[in-house]
Amino acid sequence: MIDPIVLQKDFPIFSYDKQMIYLDSAATSLKPACVINKLTEYYSQYSANIHRGIYKISEKATEEYEMTRKETADFIGAQSQEIIFTRNTTESINLIAYTLGEKIVHANDSIVASYMEHHSNFVPWQQLAKRKNALFTMIPCTLDGKIHRDLEKYVTKRTKFLCLTLASNVLGTINPLPSIIEHAKRINPKIITVVDAAQAVPHIHTDVKKLRCDFFAFSAHKMLGPTNVGILWGKAKHLSAMPPFLFGGGMIKQVTKNRTIFADVPSRFEAGTPGIAEVIAFKEAVRYIKKIGIDAISSHEKNLCQYLIASLIENFGKRCVLLGGSKPRNRVGVVSLNIKDIHPHDIAAILDERKHICVRAGHHCTLPLHSSLGFDSSLRISMYMYNSRNDIDNLISALHTAISILS
Repeated sequence: MIDPIVLQKDFPIFSYDKQMIYLDSAATSLKPACVINKLTEYYSQYSANIHRGIYKISEKATEEYEMTRKETADFIGAQSQEIIFTRNTTESINLIAYTLGEKIVHANDSIVASYMEHHSNFVPWQQLAKRKNALFTMIPCTLDGKIHRDLEKYVTKRTKFLCLTLASNVLGTINPLPSIIEHAKRINPKIITVVDAAQAVPHIHTDVKKLRCDFFAFSAHKMLGPTNVGILWGKAKHLSAMPPFLFGGGMIKQVTKNRTIFADVPSRFEAGTPGIAEVIAFKEAVRYIKKIGIDAISSHEKNLCQYLIASLIENFGKRCVLLGGSKPRNRVGVVSLNIKDIHPHDIAAILDERKHICVRAGHHCTLPLHSSLGFDSSLRISMYMYNSRNDIDNLISALHTAISILS
């Protein structure tokens, strides 16, 4: 069982701002001291480039960097050589679109995504379809915030990619992707499935083999790690057949005037000097989450979600519109809402100015989802292991204050 008050002692930011209530972890999570200290360790003790130096501090940096690859692979049930480090989830998905996508998508093929997708798993595919004169098809969401399961309407024998989020950054919905992917592959065995797991990996147990997907992308900064680190997992058969995304140092075996032989995976997709310090520090975030326990984190968030939804309904009734509905469902710690006749930005500003509460207001990089639900924006409350029921109580009180002022 998680005690958020105890956990907060591991996060220096809470000592810096003792009044702050942070409810925006879906945008980026806070960082524990072990992660921050690891960044400092690299820069102060072995701040050298990796893979090519034969001196001790370079070898130390390389060892630490590659240990993160192993820890990351173990965390999602993968093999180390299948893990590629990018800058973020967005870059990981663009990598697929600009390599495999350019190779296999042709005119009159189709690419399928859902209305629930973050723009990072939407815009790259939309633009690929435009470049290739292919059809870009969207699967709608049900009224209670789930992906429509009638795939025969959307997936065909000419569908090259099915691109879905494992957990919504707006609705909190955890989608049953194993069954959806299995269904899609029955319709089209050759379909390539791309999973945006940025909002899932920090909060629920994930195993790429059980998902049976082809690609799986997430970001370090949403799971206690540094910014500038993205993770792309792909099946070895796809990665080995894909051309490089970027060209330059670190991704070659041999270069002559007229020919370049590219490195094996994963180096083929890691051109140039990467975010060495950030990747090295990310392993400390993975270890911290494993120490707390992903199942304990999931249970804690589920309880907070139920408490928050019940409190919102009790205090604000029909004036509070919950995106995706209010019925309990399998979800991560995200709740998005609108208060009738008040703009989310105004509420968020008052929560910060009056009560030091950090929430997100806007479309959360999901304009198609908001439009399909009849909104242009929402107020998003996203919780993590360091949040408590007391944070929710303070939020409810602050919402009363904001509504009173703005009404």
